[in-house]
Amino acid sequence: MKKKFIIFIIIFFLIFLVFLYFKSLKNKNTEIKTEIIKPDNSDYTSYSSNIIKDVYYSSKDVKGNEYIITASQGEIDYKNSNIIYLTNVNGFIKLTNSNNIKIVSNYGKYTSENFDTIFSKNVIIDYLDNKILGEYLDFSIKRSSMIMSREIVYTNSNNILNADVIEIDIDTKDTKIYMFQAKEKVNIRNKQ
Repeated sequence: MKKKFIIFIIIFFLIFLVFLYFKSLKNKNTEIKTEIIKPDNSDYTSYSSNIIKDVYYSSKDVKGNEYIITASQGEIDYKNSNIIYLTNVNGFIKLTNSNNIKIVSNYGKYTSENFDTIFSKNVIIDYLDNKILGEYLDFSIKRSSMIMSREIVYTNSNNILNADVIEIDIDTKDTKIYMFQAKEKVNIRNKQ
């Protein structure tokens, strides 16, 4: 009788392990373990993260403006689960009192606790007939602002502008354009 009971427990345990194995294969999120080797090769740091495919986040502020972030892939930071690193990022800002703003970039860093997003590498902002190209965009719902920097090229139907920084207030549409060095000037030229 004891042997039958022990065999039953072993079989049940094996079935349970097989069930867990197949369930983990079905899960879209995968656990990845990576080792980073330090330059002196004497020690390494190990971390884990979760990969998410087809990321979608949406939020609204108290004024009714809607903020939508999508990405082909997201990676949740192991040390801070409120931070998600994004790849192939699209941002869409639906403003209640103005036209919509579209943002595209290769990478992003989204903070889920305050919805702030940093867009980086090949950043493009489209707003009406205005297009802004750059390498770094800090978007903040709390500040209601977008600060774009690094190799800025701003174009509209009449002008092309080169600068280091463009700050845009989302509520008022007030815009500040400037260079990092006081000696340097913002370059504006007519398209025609």
